Amino acid sequence: MNAAFSPPKILVTGGAGFIGSHACVALIAAGYLPVVLDTLVNSSARSLERIAAITGVAPLLVRADVRDAAALERVFAAHAFGAVLHLAGLKAVGDSVDDPLGYYEVNVAGTLALVRAMDRAGVRRLVFSSSATVYGDTARSPIPESAPHAAVNPYGRTKAMVETVLLDLAHADARWGIACLRFFNPVGAHESGLIGEHPNGRPNNLMPYISQVAVGTRAHLVVHGTDYDTADGTGVRDYVHVMDVAEGHVAALRHVTREPGILMANLGTGRGASVLEVVSAFERASGRAIALRLGPRRPGDAPAYWADAGSAQARFGWRARRSLDDMCADSWRWQVGNPHGFDEAAPPPPPPPLPLPRTPSTQPGIPSCPIPFLPL
Repeated sequence: MNAAFSPPKILVTGGAGFIGSHACVALIAAGYLPVVLDTLVNSSARSLERIAAITGVAPLLVRADVRDAAALERVFAAHAFGAVLHLAGLKAVGDSVDDPLGYYEVNVAGTLALVRAMDRAGVRRLVFSSSATVYGDTARSPIPESAPHAAVNPYGRTKAMVETVLLDLAHADARWGIACLRFFNPVGAHESGLIGEHPNGRPNNLMPYISQVAVGTRAHLVVHGTDYDTADGTGVRDYVHVMDVAEGHVAALRHVTREPGILMANLGTGRGASVLEVVSAFERASGRAIALRLGPRRPGDAPAYWADAGSAQARFGWRARRSLDDMCADSWRWQVGNPHGFDEAAPPPPPPPLPLPRTPSTQPGIPSCPIPFLPL
């Protein structure tokens, strides 16, 4: 960025996390300066150092909780934000069943605190990271935005509840511009191999499991169900590259900056891939065989689940551009270069040659680039 130019600041809650860190890269590429608000409880500040290595721009970091009204007030007083990308929250479906109150407190009460702080500061442009879990497991694919809320777990219900709050807000106050983005199964990593999903407990989707088998930290992949009414009998899901999701947030940001009101939009490819198709793509990317163990269906799993992705393209010009092969190649590049995620418990091994490279397969050195820390 030109030093004489002052880029517009965007507050990114949860900006050190998986989707948040990629959104920061996309924001910087689009000419914005992200200010990250994150507790770093389920993420790492090293992701921001990697963002600086990729983009040459260090995001500003505020270590605070989105539920902390006083901290939010100080952040909004210190910066003139053009808008907010709200990605902070808890996201593990299984954990939400065990701790529903914690999920409602963080995901719902935290959003209420954020929106109140935005309103007091006069910042009324918001992109909210929702989830396709709001549709539940019974919607028929391709799933349009008009499908009703039918979430089957507390995590999905928190997302649906926040959408309802924001819909009421936009209808009550015409000054607001809000986009709720329902993304399907975000996977992959930045093509540089410098940022990706930091391992933190049980993975939330298929690809990290496959990656762990390929790298040797997991013995085999259990395929849950081989008798579904699909082409190869295994479950079908809409996998979308995390950088496509990140760029979708930027496209939605531009839309709400121009137009008040509220929109709901799916972020997906509009195509489903079966478990075995994903395994085959990962084998091509890694050059390694994935050991499989066939198991029974899991209760509640839908046979097939993918997005009607036309609305995002019609409303704000976004569509997913990266293929399943890209998702697997980028996941593998991240995995072999960062076997411990952002932790430095062991040096990363040199990555093997990738059959589908779009960037050099060797991870570049990460220069020392301290992240500006903004005390509250």
